[in-house]
Amino acid sequence: MLDRAAIHRDWFSNIRADLLAGLVVALALIPEAIGFSIIAGVDPRVGLYASVAIAMVIAFTGGRPGMISAATAAVAVVVVPLVRDHGVEYLFAATILMGIFQGIAALLRLDLLMQFVSRSVITGFVNALAILIFMAQLPQLDPTADGIGWMTYAMVAAALAMIYLIPKIFTAVPSPLIAIIVLTALSIWIDAPVNTVADMGELPEGLPYFALPDVPLNWETLAIIAPYSATMAAVGLLESLLTAQIVDDMTHTGSNKRRESGGQGIANIVAAFFGGMGGCAMIGQSVINVTSGGRGRLSTFTAGLSLLILLALLGDLVGQVPMPALVAIMIMVSIGTFSWNSIPNIGKHPWQSSVVMLVTVAVVVATHNLALGVLAGVILSGVFFTHKVMTMFEVVRERDGETAVYRAKGQIFYASVERFEAALGPESTQPDPADHVIIDVSKAHFWDISAVGALDKVVERMRRNGRSVKVVGLNRASSDLVDKFALTDKTGVEIGLAPHP
Repeated sequence: MLDRAAIHRDWFSNIRADLLAGLVVALALIPEAIGFSIIAGVDPRVGLYASVAIAMVIAFTGGRPGMISAATAAVAVVVVPLVRDHGVEYLFAATILMGIFQGIAALLRLDLLMQFVSRSVITGFVNALAILIFMAQLPQLDPTADGIGWMTYAMVAAALAMIYLIPKIFTAVPSPLIAIIVLTALSIWIDAPVNTVADMGELPEGLPYFALPDVPLNWETLAIIAPYSATMAAVGLLESLLTAQIVDDMTHTGSNKRRESGGQGIANIVAAFFGGMGGCAMIGQSVINVTSGGRGRLSTFTAGLSLLILLALLGDLVGQVPMPALVAIMIMVSIGTFSWNSIPNIGKHPWQSSVVMLVTVAVVVATHNLALGVLAGVILSGVFFTHKVMTMFEVVRERDGETAVYRAKGQIFYASVERFEAALGPESTQPDPADHVIIDVSKAHFWDISAVGALDKVVERMRRNGRSVKVVGLNRASSDLVDKFALTDKTGVEIGLAPHP
């Protein structure tokens, strides 16, 4: 059943702003797609056609309205060996399998793993991407490179001035679009000695067409492409879901991460059938879209359709767009993407959070691999969290007549079992050893079989030394775990537990 309210909200509630924002994004996608094609070692049309197909399809299938997906560097770097060793047709086949893997991930609800990505990791991811976006513009600002002189810097400065100043007096048209139009007209008029989009690579002529990958359909082909497809799927989903979270925060709205996972898979499959490489969400273009006023699915669809029209009908004109204008837009994106509050917060937030953020940034920037950076941040977050929970634990011994009472408080799991065992005896080493021992765990929780094993060891050790032992206060979850996995007194009678049915 169609949700008419959702369709109107996502497609028709912000028509003018979505159309204009999509056009800006389309122009910004061209040099990026060409650059990513060069990274992957394929013809520029492979990246451009991928951007067209992915943007148009994800507008319908994605779970985050207003987010831009297209060919990306994160996926391009993964396939370099595949293209080099086996050719572009195997890339198309790998992209189809990539989409299938992403569809399976959606069915398995792997998007829920995003719950384990901390805010510090997300901040590090954002800052690292901002740095990478800025670094990617530096070759276009290198004074020793061809076509880069004082005019390039003047145009970049002029474009930045227009981008930031025009919105103060005029907001009907996105300022980045005005900057592109003005500087393109000026560049053509004075024949400015600056690099243009055409200098990035040859723009394709004509429309993409449907074709099956020309590869053998056998197990050998599957063995070749499967490792690349799995990596592409994982990297693509990771970047897409993190970008979706960032756009959620920017627009103060929610998104359907499961639908986004499946939508990415469908978009990549369609892209491969039309001669495109794999892709995912793009934080830079998504920020351009949102800051230009794009909010709905119409903006994403417009970006893909506009790119197709620009390539098919206006290729010569698009080729004359000066690179300084697009460089200025990407500099604006890097400035807007970076979490500037994170710098003073380094000294204000817990040091563990700051370390996680900085490590994420450092790994991403050093390796240019978003997945490695996020993985490093998640692992470090887990280590810090485990250490924190492990230290939130104490055991107090009290003497009550002929009985020693050990009161345990906190979380008992694999990381805290050694401290638990050390804190509970042996009773014979105490200055005033008692013959009877009560272990009160009413304020503790046993989480895993390591914790049960530790309790086993403590009870068995005390009994071996001649003490009578009774465990009291086990909550239902902990007692169920003891009943299932304890080795000492499995019935629980001697340790004060009635067996559960």
